[in-house]
Amino acid sequence: MISKVCHLSLFSRIEQAQSFSLGPVNFPPSSPPTMAADSMEIDDSLYSRQRYVLGDNAMQQMAQSSVFLSGMGGLGVEIAKNIVLAGIKAVTLHDSKQCETWDLGSNFFIRQDDVVEAVYPRVAELNPYVHVDVASFTLDNNTDLSFLRKYQCVILTEARLSLQKRVNEFCHSQQPPIRFIGCDAYGICVRVFCDFGEEFEVSDPTGEEPKEIFIQSVTQGNPGVVTCMDNRTHGLQTGDRVLFREVNGMVELNGTAWEVSVLSPHSFAIGDTSHLQPYAHGGFFVLVKTPRTYRFETMEKQLCDPQVLTPDFSKPEAPLQIHTAMLALDSFQEQHSRLPNTPSSLRSKQMNAELVRCLSRTARGTLPPLAAAVGGLASQEVLKALTGKFAPLQQWFYLDAIEVVRPLQSLPAEEFSPRGDRYDGLRACVGESMCLELHKLRVFMVGCGAIGCEMLKNFALLGVGLAKCSGEVCITDPDLIEKSNLNRQFLFRPHDIQKPKSTTAAFTTLQINPDIQLDAHLNKVCPATEGIYSDSFFSGLHLVVTALDNVEARRYVDSRSVSNQKALLDSGTMGTKGHTEIIVPNLTESYNSHRDPPEEEIPFCTLKSFPAVIEHTIQWARDKFESSFVHKPSIYNLFWQTHSSAEAVLQRMQARESLEGVFQVIKLLSRRPSQWEQCVVLARLKFDKYFKRKALQLLHSFPLDTRLKDGSKFVSMSLLPTKGSSGFTCIETDETAKKPDQMKMTLSSEEEREAITQLEEAIAANKVTPERLQMNPLQFEKDDDSNGHMDFVASASALRARMYSIEAADRLKTKRIAGKIIPAIATATAAVAGLVALELIKVVGGYGFDSFKNCFFNLAIPVVVLTETAPVKRTHIRDNINFSIWDRWTIYGHEDFTLSDFINAVREKYGIEPTMVVHGVKMLYVPVMPGHSKRLKLTMHKLIKPSVERRYVDLTVSFAPETDGDEDLPGPPVRYYFIRDADGETP
Repeated sequence: MISKVCHLSLFSRIEQAQSFSLGPVNFPPSSPPTMAADSMEIDDSLYSRQRYVLGDNAMQQMAQSSVFLSGMGGLGVEIAKNIVLAGIKAVTLHDSKQCETWDLGSNFFIRQDDVVEAVYPRVAELNPYVHVDVASFTLDNNTDLSFLRKYQCVILTEARLSLQKRVNEFCHSQQPPIRFIGCDAYGICVRVFCDFGEEFEVSDPTGEEPKEIFIQSVTQGNPGVVTCMDNRTHGLQTGDRVLFREVNGMVELNGTAWEVSVLSPHSFAIGDTSHLQPYAHGGFFVLVKTPRTYRFETMEKQLCDPQVLTPDFSKPEAPLQIHTAMLALDSFQEQHSRLPNTPSSLRSKQMNAELVRCLSRTARGTLPPLAAAVGGLASQEVLKALTGKFAPLQQWFYLDAIEVVRPLQSLPAEEFSPRGDRYDGLRACVGESMCLELHKLRVFMVGCGAIGCEMLKNFALLGVGLAKCSGEVCITDPDLIEKSNLNRQFLFRPHDIQKPKSTTAAFTTLQINPDIQLDAHLNKVCPATEGIYSDSFFSGLHLVVTALDNVEARRYVDSRSVSNQKALLDSGTMGTKGHTEIIVPNLTESYNSHRDPPEEEIPFCTLKSFPAVIEHTIQWARDKFESSFVHKPSIYNLFWQTHSSAEAVLQRMQARESLEGVFQVIKLLSRRPSQWEQCVVLARLKFDKYFKRKALQLLHSFPLDTRLKDGSKFVSMSLLPTKGSSGFTCIETDETAKKPDQMKMTLSSEEEREAITQLEEAIAANKVTPERLQMNPLQFEKDDDSNGHMDFVASASALRARMYSIEAADRLKTKRIAGKIIPAIATATAAVAGLVALELIKVVGGYGFDSFKNCFFNLAIPVVVLTETAPVKRTHIRDNINFSIWDRWTIYGHEDFTLSDFINAVREKYGIEPTMVVHGVKMLYVPVMPGHSKRLKLTMHKLIKPSVERRYVDLTVSFAPETDGDEDLPGPPVRYYFIRDADGETP
């Protein structure tokens, strides 16, 4: 047996480094690496999603920072993964312990075939920009700690409390202080401690992008009062500072920052404005972010009076109880040089007896999902320590998973005894029976992106879906791997780019645990694939996991899970924020039970003529891209696929036949460039159209001094005429009008005649070859800088912004808005997947409602909130007749079964008669509709017209209200089987 991180021959190290294409890899030196002398140019193709979370300044600081990480257990390797993916300059992985078989159940970078090999090459290959060093010397109370001075952050895991206190004291005493983080995971309890020095300045405590709030008015007075436009809430606090821009009239405000005193949610007072010019119109303000200083105490001081974060407000006493229990555990280790192994090893009258009992029994074990969850949080604290971005943890975070083990306390001790395999750590926590249930699990996971990769890692460590136990994990994702995925989706490597996510993730997961049965698909889960993911498919599952990035897909998978009575584990992240939702049949509400407010759409008139903020100009540019390079080429191709030849089209036009889209198609044909010079000419004409003539026409229609009935200005922003535009004297206000020299006849006849002439000229010039009658529509791709797509959008948006005196956005912001990029970082992904996997254990164990927890967190602030799941609601129809979303009524019919028979069958079986029957969007029976009473005699086959293989349909029924005048009452879905199986059982 050898060290987890090194003890390889020099030759094997070099060989491994070459095989993993690591670039320079530093082997254990006499002293750790120093900071880079110069800053790293940020690789946007790799870090684009993370840049939107941290910002470039933080990224640059990370790229010049070195970290010392001790302990390569489950928690340590989780932190190593996350900080290497984030892009720090260098990390030294330290561990002097020997590998054991059960490390396979917690360390996903140890393989079964090479249990004695180092983990560092697999950490190093995560990010070619990060130098990974290793060390295996003994780190104890006698070690000279001076070597730590070369690091900006020191992280200890699996270290005795006495050592943590000694290292922390050393780090705290340095000038500048070395940021210290201590992390521990013992069975069902985890803790994180942070000490970033006497004074730690944070440049941006929240990371939230300041919003631009438009101004309705600013009074002249002492103080002046600012009122927000349209009663919009400003979200400010007294003492905040705001910066004013683009104010007309009271121009002295522009570019200056003022401290505010909040008067109402829509107004606030600033300083003395009585000496300023009167406010005229327009303008907006933004919150000015001010740095904040945080103060930390050493671990020694904090042990007696800990400052803790409370994650679960249903048990606010829990953090201090865990603090006390884990201190007792630390004392036991110091006294006995080992961890306890029986429920009664730890004793104290001042502690929660159940917590102490469970911690004492499980301390030697590991819950991989718990390590993943706290590892994500601890990793974010490392990045804060290096960058000063986001509010740091002050100073302790505790989390327990007592709900996982509480129902298992009555099991015999043999359940938790080791068996010499990779699951001994897990078995020590949840017992052999639960391990077997996990092995037998049949799971369907939709999505193999960032959350999907993390979930597969958790499945592998938990032994979910083992082939020898008839378990299976089915995964599906239609996407291919892109370089930007590598920053978060740790199962993928550079050589995997453009390979399918699902099959690649499956291959890598099998390296972590080769016993898992994995079935990888490349399909979307949507109505079009219900033939694949049918009710029969769902019937063979135990639960469903979503790892999706859009609401529509979540809602569909949720509806299928509810319809088939399957538990659903949902989660998502956006930047440092994350959420989990646990949906259990007959216990909780579903994802579709709640609706987020609809996303605000930009009004068409705002996009077309009156943009006010940079988001409007970016969306306008994005729409122009779609129109010019997608929509019009697609129409062009469709037209020439429909019509055989240009000559035939010309003949039909000359015969005055109406051909849909012909004028636009011929215009595209006649203007289609064949040389670069012609592209430049066309671009110059487009520039005049969009950034000159349109502006002049708008100014002619709505001069800047145009006022509404109440006297306020109609145009609240400054639309600036383009320089040199005074040469245009004739400006039409009708946007469909042509220029004066083209107004020779009515618009329709002119278009027709011009199109015929253009087509004749094209035919004569031999410009109607098959190649010229075909275009290649472009699909907007934001991540390929060589295709010019973002160049177009960024340039068009910036020009339009300048035209309206809107401050232009840089390319990075433009890319985020135009590409609708969701900011993402590996720390949040790891945390959210770990929390979901903890709930999976509870679902498998069939635990009660009170055991399940939903979670919302924001690692930036930081805040972690665990809440009970929403209990299922029951809808009352009549006395003793009610239902929930999980209920489904069933009616069996036959070939001659009529609609009247169906209504009677529902009444006889469930005690209430339907007043309305609907199938999808088709109303089968609504009594007030003309002719619907005649349908009662029609067979269900004739009304529904099912396909040959269709065995049933789900119908929506309503019932008469108890009180006249009320609306009809909805009922549960009624599954109607067209024919009963021969054995009388449910088909």
